[in-house]
Amino acid sequence: MKIDVVLPCLDEAAALSWVLGRMPDDFHPIVVDNGSTDGSARIAAELGATVVSEPRRGFGAACHAGLAAAASDVVCFMDADASLDPAQLPRVAGPVMAGERDLMLGRRVLAPGASWPVHARLGNAVLASVLRRRTGAPLRDLGPMRAARRVPLLDLGLIDRRFGYPLEMVLRAGAAGWRIGETDVAYLPRRGRSKVTGTVRGTLRAVGDMRRVMTRHRTAA
Repeated sequence: MKIDVVLPCLDEAAALSWVLGRMPDDFHPIVVDNGSTDGSARIAAELGATVVSEPRRGFGAACHAGLAAAASDVVCFMDADASLDPAQLPRVAGPVMAGERDLMLGRRVLAPGASWPVHARLGNAVLASVLRRRTGAPLRDLGPMRAARRVPLLDLGLIDRRFGYPLEMVLRAGAAGWRIGETDVAYLPRRGRSKVTGTVRGTLRAVGDMRRVMTRHRTAA
């Protein structure tokens, strides 16, 4: 069975052709349309992806809808904006498939021409530091390209449906004793404008979501 790849999508028509065209043969894309108005869902379907509609807005809502729709043993996640190369998915999924890791993240390494604002990089570094202390995993990035086994991931009971979803995944995995690893992946120039770091409002919303996840996790612990 191919490995399902969850791609949360909100108006990524400009990027989907490149992203889906570079999907490795052993990986199957599940594009979760989160209210696009630019024809993203139609383009994804025409290019052979499974398309899932998630009307509830939120990055975590889209990710979790894709996870629920997946059927493969190992499931990957990645952004649909062309900032990550699907051809590098095997290096992230490989250690999980081999039973060496329970959760793998792709550490973003800035490629020429890519944009990663200083404030976003600093915030990411702070989060990575917190995660190293909380989980013991040698993480340097809250990487959006990641892989884990589907059933154990569902069993973690992730509840955030906004930008805190990726952080909650790592925190809960660490608390459950998962073996968490990281490998380098290229961070490329994205197509279109970022919904998070590309706007002040998006950045503040993401920070607020992650702060709530941190507080909830600290209280539960």
